[in-house]
Amino acid sequence: MVNVKINGIDVQVEEGTTILEAAKQNQIKVPTLCYHQDLEPWAACGICVVKTEGSPKMVRACATPVHEGANYLTHDAEIVEVRKSVVEMILSNHPDDCLYCPRNQNCELQRLAQEFGIREQPFEKNLRELPVDDSTPSIILDPEKCVLCGRCAKVCQDMQNVWALEFIGRGDETRIAGAGDIQLNETPCIKCGQCSAHCPVGAIYENSQCGNVWNELRQTDKHVVVQVAPAVRVAIGEAFGNAPGTIMTGQMYAALRKMGFDAIFDTNFAADLTIMEEATEFVSRFTKGETLPLITTCCPSWVDYLEKYYSEMIPHFSTAKSPQMMMASMIKSYYADQKGIKPEDITVVSIMPCTSKKYEITRDDHMFSSGIQDCDYVLTTREFSRMIKQAGIDFNSLPEEEADNPLGMYTGAGTIFGVSGGVMEAALRSAYNMVTGEDLTQVNFQAVRGIEGIKEAEIDIKGTKVRVAVAHQMGNIEEVLKRVKKAQAEGGEIPYHFIEVMACRGGCIAGGGQPYGATDEIRQQRIDGLYADDTKQKIRMSHQNPYIQKIYSDFLDKPGSEKAHKFLHTHYTPRPLYQK
Repeated sequence: MVNVKINGIDVQVEEGTTILEAAKQNQIKVPTLCYHQDLEPWAACGICVVKTEGSPKMVRACATPVHEGANYLTHDAEIVEVRKSVVEMILSNHPDDCLYCPRNQNCELQRLAQEFGIREQPFEKNLRELPVDDSTPSIILDPEKCVLCGRCAKVCQDMQNVWALEFIGRGDETRIAGAGDIQLNETPCIKCGQCSAHCPVGAIYENSQCGNVWNELRQTDKHVVVQVAPAVRVAIGEAFGNAPGTIMTGQMYAALRKMGFDAIFDTNFAADLTIMEEATEFVSRFTKGETLPLITTCCPSWVDYLEKYYSEMIPHFSTAKSPQMMMASMIKSYYADQKGIKPEDITVVSIMPCTSKKYEITRDDHMFSSGIQDCDYVLTTREFSRMIKQAGIDFNSLPEEEADNPLGMYTGAGTIFGVSGGVMEAALRSAYNMVTGEDLTQVNFQAVRGIEGIKEAEIDIKGTKVRVAVAHQMGNIEEVLKRVKKAQAEGGEIPYHFIEVMACRGGCIAGGGQPYGATDEIRQQRIDGLYADDTKQKIRMSHQNPYIQKIYSDFLDKPGSEKAHKFLHTHYTPRPLYQK
């Protein structure tokens, strides 16, 4: 422990603690812009400067560890003036179009300007009119709004290990751009949107389709159907003042009906469907000892990453589509048949926690299994919350409603798809039944839960050991794959039989389209919310869902059937890191 003073108050903190962290632990707020809890501090913006007694220099609190006996001053007239000047200089290079910005009223720079009472611009404006990069279907990069905090590049490089973003130029000419100064869609970008989730301003944001969806809802000749992903229900409430993790499932359904959707289905149902296909695939491979480990494929950013970085592992990929695409396929085939509606007269809208889902809907020809595009539009949680507000709906006052059937009922296994480890746990619940013919009495697999980047476990299925691994946050998967490839090269025993991967830290609960400001504390609250939703379900195993059983008996025959493969499975193609 280290003994210091902060603003004259005796404080004891662990060795290595930064001044910023020490101040925060003692209820003192030091303003920041470039700092984020997920990232190593690199002191880019200079707003967090503080004084050390006996030194003429100001130091940057985010990157400076405390030292024994020091006395730090975090606020005085000079410090406040310096910080204000830094904000004013940033504003001199920043557009003043806040009213048109996607981050209006949710912008860290805007908040700092308000806190420092900035009402005039003392520095001459210096805007560079940099072009907007809208080359990807998922995110848009507006470098003119960039404040050069570096968060997006550090996330892309350090957390995600993708290296699609970097600083270009020097001095006043520095800007953020796609790696090699090319369009983002030509870089290794996996469209995960973590850059946008960590950007403090409106420099990177989702490619919005709200206008398209409103237009579809106005069409009298269109049957507009919506599905909602698991992680949305524990995050949407944050846009309306609720605590992270608050389960708002019934209110979501009610809001969507008020907005004019003709049918409301739940992607959790399709998660149950995914488990039936994926668990069947795993059990088949495991019992025959064929092409193990099996690797999950629900995350389109992970699929994109693997096709580019580890295409030699494609044979290990599950061919099961993601729940989003399974649901879309079933809406325009099974549901269309039941309702007597032509698929081309149905519009399918997905509400997802993820920006890469916008890319996934046209990823390959298997996304057109109904004969036309299966999913038409994808909205992020952020877009959904804006549309609720645009519709004048008092979200918190809505009575809870139910989803429609036959594609609305879900089990606890379906809802935990939104958390890291959830897909693995859901699959094991049903795989146990497929192997033994019996149902688990204890369905919780605690070993695959938690926020750790890599989780390993050995599961006992009536004396048969199944080794599993769960990795989230793209930068962690490399270590897992190295272990597999090393065993393959040496001819040794494979370390895992089953691997789950999610691109975003914590899983979909912190996807690139979720409400801004995610930290590990908020992630854990959202995770707890989904596990609470799982626990309260009467049915917690996918194979017990009566509507899942019905869709197989009425339409798909059985898991892994020829018809199931037509509608519910896909393929993968090796692709270069840099696209032409």
